[in-house]
Amino acid sequence: MKIGNKYPTEPLKIWNKAKELRLSCYKNYAEAHDKGALRYTGGAWTFQSVPKGLSVEVYPLTGEPYGASCGFMTSFSIRALDKADSYDFPKSVCAYFRNYIGSFLLGEYVFGGSMPKPDFIWQSNICPTHAKWFQSVSELGGGIPIYVVDMEAGPSPPFGDLSDHRIEYIAGQLLDGIEWLEKVTGKTFDDEKFIQAVRYEMNSMYKWAKVCELNQNIPAPLGEKTMFSLYVLNTLDRASKEVSDFYDELYDEVKDRVERGIADVENEQCRVMTDSQPPWSFLELWRYYERNYGVVSVGSLYTFSLEGAWDIKEDKLVPKEPLDPGNSRESACRALAEWEICRPIYQSHYHADFKSKLMLMIARQWKVQGVMLHFNRGCQGTVLGAVENLRALKDAGIPFIVLEGNMADERDVDKAGGYRRIRIFMEEVLGVKRLT
Repeated sequence: MKIGNKYPTEPLKIWNKAKELRLSCYKNYAEAHDKGALRYTGGAWTFQSVPKGLSVEVYPLTGEPYGASCGFMTSFSIRALDKADSYDFPKSVCAYFRNYIGSFLLGEYVFGGSMPKPDFIWQSNICPTHAKWFQSVSELGGGIPIYVVDMEAGPSPPFGDLSDHRIEYIAGQLLDGIEWLEKVTGKTFDDEKFIQAVRYEMNSMYKWAKVCELNQNIPAPLGEKTMFSLYVLNTLDRASKEVSDFYDELYDEVKDRVERGIADVENEQCRVMTDSQPPWSFLELWRYYERNYGVVSVGSLYTFSLEGAWDIKEDKLVPKEPLDPGNSRESACRALAEWEICRPIYQSHYHADFKSKLMLMIARQWKVQGVMLHFNRGCQGTVLGAVENLRALKDAGIPFIVLEGNMADERDVDKAGGYRRIRIFMEEVLGVKRLT
């Protein structure tokens, strides 16, 4: 017998707009030359507002969300991964990279047609894979111009000092990068246009953090499966007016859901969090525990801070207020550098203890009863120190489960085993009663 609903629920009004905007980002990249625009590729973490300062429209194709889209389209993904294998790219490297480079080598765009070739590559390097990722694209693409901003020596907060030399190190590279962009594209750089793009980029990240903060409410207005489709717009083109406006509208709607008591999971009776990218070929797992157990995943360090801006105040995560970019190229580059190096998710690349502290903050603030960790064979960065994270959760008395898999290679995903482990975790560890 099915238990009656605890909370009212309703679809997101902005949902269709999110889908349309996502597809338009990929369409704009493919059709850029038809519009007299330029296109570039690089990572989702790169400084997207900088190329926006060029005097011509510029559309990005960011590698990680494109690799995730390939991973979701499993039949395409297998062909792309096989192609990457044929070029001796090892299975131990980033699964997003293997999908992306396989698609590039096949010459096929996952959204249809041939794979569009970028005019240049604009990249920042925090993950060890990424600089080599786009170096490979440059070389295999016949020498596509590439510029990489080194981030390894820059980021430090929230568990370190925000020193001037760190900010200046990044800002100096951005200023050099602007000159490089003018040289390789033959276009002039418009400082005013760039400064406005910086404002859009900061607002997009700030408003996403504000949306995630609202998920502290009981019932949670959003579930993580839904959030996966919402944060991705920040990875695609967060320095655009369209994406910035979208997050303004999304925040207003989610805030209204909280005020009216609208839940994502109508029978919410337990709250969990995750820790990494999901296996994109196995997103039905989220719906399984929502519908059968009334369990909502409220998010994760990954979902919150991959594209959300946060400060830490009194051992709590709080959305980071946008900085003033000033009115010059130099001031805007400095503000953008300071903004970017404060991403909490960067900390997981430096020490496992940093990620553990952040996970425990989220567990407390978002009132979770359990944690589901993805031992993700497809990403060395987010799984780094995962055993130490488990130890921290155990010491804090927070129940957890480990699911082994891969974010973008379905051949590493055990779906039957995943369902079985979730059932055991929900019923025997968390003591959650099945709804039917």
